[in-house]
Amino acid sequence: MVWDFSGPPPSDLGDREVPLEGNHLQGKRVALLITGGIAAMKAPFIARALRRQGAQVIAFVSKAGLRYVTAETLAWSTNNRVITHLTPGAEHLSDDNPFHLYLVAPATYNTINKFSHGIADGVITSTLASALGRLEMGKSKILIVPTMHGSLHNSILIQSLNILHQKGVEIMKPRQDYGKDNIPDEKDITVEVCRFISESYLKNKPILVTGGPTPVEIDNIRRLTNIFTGQLGIYIAEELYLKGADVRLIHGSSICSPPAYLPHKIINSYDDYYREIIALLGNTKVGIFSAAVADYRPAEVFKGKIPSGGAFNNISLIPTVKVIEKVRESFPDLYMITFKYQDDITHEELMNIARKRLQKYQVVIANRGEEKGDKGEQIAYLVCQQEPVEKFTGKRSIARGIVHHLEKYSHSIFSPR
Repeated sequence: MVWDFSGPPPSDLGDREVPLEGNHLQGKRVALLITGGIAAMKAPFIARALRRQGAQVIAFVSKAGLRYVTAETLAWSTNNRVITHLTPGAEHLSDDNPFHLYLVAPATYNTINKFSHGIADGVITSTLASALGRLEMGKSKILIVPTMHGSLHNSILIQSLNILHQKGVEIMKPRQDYGKDNIPDEKDITVEVCRFISESYLKNKPILVTGGPTPVEIDNIRRLTNIFTGQLGIYIAEELYLKGADVRLIHGSSICSPPAYLPHKIINSYDDYYREIIALLGNTKVGIFSAAVADYRPAEVFKGKIPSGGAFNNISLIPTVKVIEKVRESFPDLYMITFKYQDDITHEELMNIARKRLQKYQVVIANRGEEKGDKGEQIAYLVCQQEPVEKFTGKRSIARGIVHHLEKYSHSIFSPR
């Protein structure tokens, strides 16, 4: 593309501000501890990724770490003063304004071994010594991200990691490539942080989410499908995962793909979809069914490939089994959030359809194809027996509304019966 040398469009965002992507770390103070490895160059990106979830980040950096990243860069990326050495203010104690999490990224071989043996001889190790005390009092958490060459991943390191793990320190698996323990992507680290310090009642609760199309076969090559991508199902699963839920996503193959960190399985047909959800539902109390399930299938699947110009006009379609109805019959205690999409009806007609479905399902997410937001966003309504109808604009908003509903009623949903 040829640039005409025009300037960027104006923005209300300040120079050191970041656009918020979520609020999973809102109100959380994170001490980002940076040690002396080459991966320290990634620390500014980690800081800004944490801030995009609402975290307040304070960087602590060792003298060796300053060889790979400058204090000025860290101050810009955190929008806070950087701690490079300890003063009479006792920054390592953080008594006046305690941290919810101490994140060591990168955590070098030297720092990990010193930490596990109680050595406190610098800004990082002294801060970690205090952090461990706070951890043992139940006042904070510690997450370390080991990064080093493969030859340093020896028995001494493994022994130190085991010691720290037994003391309650969380250890994130590095990205292991090219014979090295590499630092993971800043997005992956942020996801791990969100899950680790989540206080949501949905944490560790098994929840099934479905999304995307469920094609039916015409022949060995061709499928009947629909236009839905499954992006909403991905957003719902992401929100739940960041809350710490034990979420599983069944996603129909489409142009949208779930992020690698999200536990998911891609299905390529209606039959695969049916089998997978029935197999998974025995271990969960909540099912969120946003998949666009095929309503019809060919009465007979052609073996092989119908020749081009063949008799497609002779394909006979028959109704498929209604999967959510079968789920309702097989799992009567399952808390079901179902979706109803309609075209060419009024809002009142849509609400009447949704309320009628409440006779079988606890929650209905209803929307009309012709109702869009100012920017073309999807508009949907959450309909349930307990509350007035809620309106959401945009898929992210819909996903957060569903998760908020589950949190609000989690005690009754997940309590033993």
